[in-house]
Amino acid sequence: MTRLVDRLRPHAIAFYRSFWFSTAATMRRWALAAVVVNAGIAVTGAAVRLTGSGLGCPTWPRCTPDSFVPVPHDDHSPINMAIEFGNRLITFLVLAVAIGCFLAAVRLARPGGDGARPVLVRLAALQPIGVVVQALWGGVVVRTLLNPVTVSVHFILSIGMIAAAFTLYARSGEGDARPHRLVHRDIRTLGFFLTAAVFVLIVVGVVVTGTGPHSGDERASRFDFDIESMVRLHTDVVWIVVGLTFALLFALHVTDSPGRARRGALVLLGVELAQGVIGYIQYFLAVPALMVGLHVLGATLVWIATLRVVFLMRSRGTLDAPAPDRALPHAANA
Repeated sequence: MTRLVDRLRPHAIAFYRSFWFSTAATMRRWALAAVVVNAGIAVTGAAVRLTGSGLGCPTWPRCTPDSFVPVPHDDHSPINMAIEFGNRLITFLVLAVAIGCFLAAVRLARPGGDGARPVLVRLAALQPIGVVVQALWGGVVVRTLLNPVTVSVHFILSIGMIAAAFTLYARSGEGDARPHRLVHRDIRTLGFFLTAAVFVLIVVGVVVTGTGPHSGDERASRFDFDIESMVRLHTDVVWIVVGLTFALLFALHVTDSPGRARRGALVLLGVELAQGVIGYIQYFLAVPALMVGLHVLGATLVWIATLRVVFLMRSRGTLDAPAPDRALPHAANA
């Protein structure tokens, strides 16, 4: 036991120092952890629904009317209760990372630290606030018996949390100079249109999910839409997103834009194509739960890859130097 403690002590000290004696590097790692856990809980939340465990804990904040932890219950099997309760426990991991992000951002301003960055403090504060909002909304989801509207909003809130976490990650790795475009103005505008289209795609995908099977519990209601019409609408938006992505990739190449922006757009296109393959397999196999889960994972990755491209098309300088004042040759007079 003593030997185990001795082995763990350096890791515990490093963990403590990562937020209490934070640096720009550890701040960025905490932000990356926030992206990962927020994406992770979005996927595990979908897994709860796909396994029919949505009401495994039929009350909130307790798991059952008389207990905060799973106890034998006539309406649900132990495995369903364990899955739902496990997802609730993951919320505490997300909250821990959120608090770590906030402390790391605040502690940058300590004497001897890398210096106060109010923008990071504000962005980091969104993480614990968002976790609390998500937890309270989770209670609404349970109390409405997995109404598709409340379930849909729950996932959209996760998408917002991922966006906030990724913004924190991007800003923690750059300076605070005024934004400086690295690409032509119209290409950056195209990137914003693409981001909006991806968000619409996610919303439509959520509605498709709320119309189809895998409600999470036999008592849950569904959207009263024609599933085939919704799938066709979803497919139409997919082609719009892929078309905009290809246009963005083409524009970045013909204007000799920075390599990292071109590579980011190429990665995005690859993730979208992989997501499309999963979507078609899911459709032709009559929507098996495993493929739906992979599709939810793909949706979060598409969203993250889209945000990454947008941030790669501009600069705020490095942490120790401001961005240059002059525009790049291809962006001049844009």
